[in-house]
Amino acid sequence: MGLLLAPAQEKVFTTFGLQRGEFDVLAALRRSGDPYTLTPSQLSATLMLTRAGMTSRLDRLEAAGFVERTLDPGDRRSFRVRLTDKGFATVDEAMTAHTANVTRLLSALDGKRLGALDDLLRILLRALDG
Repeated sequence: MGLLLAPAQEKVFTTFGLQRGEFDVLAALRRSGDPYTLTPSQLSATLMLTRAGMTSRLDRLEAAGFVERTLDPGDRRSFRVRLTDKGFATVDEAMTAHTANVTRLLSALDGKRLGALDDLLRILLRALDG
C-alpha cells in the first residue's frame, strides 16, 4: 500500500522543497519538543538510518536553512541539530498538507471500509512485528 501512496505523498513534500527522508528528520525534531534539538545519533536511532545517511540529509537541510548544527556544549566531539524558525514553519505546513493529502487519498473509503482497512493493517503489523 505504501508503494501505491508514495508518489502522491512525495508530490506534497516536494512543494515544500523536501524529500520524504528530509521531512522525517524535520518531523522528528519537531516531535522532540522545545528546543527542537537532537544529536545526529539520536536522529539516526529514531529514524533507523545509518549515520552516513543522516549526514547527507542534514547537509541538505542545513543548506536549505531548515536546521542548524552547533557544537554540543556537553561533548565538544559531538554536534546538536536544531530546527530553525524556517524549518519549524515548513514542517508544520508540510504536515498539515500531508495530513490533508492522506485524508483525500483515503476518502474513497466509507467509514465501514476504512474501519476494515484499519483492522486488517493492525493484523498485518502484529504479524510483521513478530
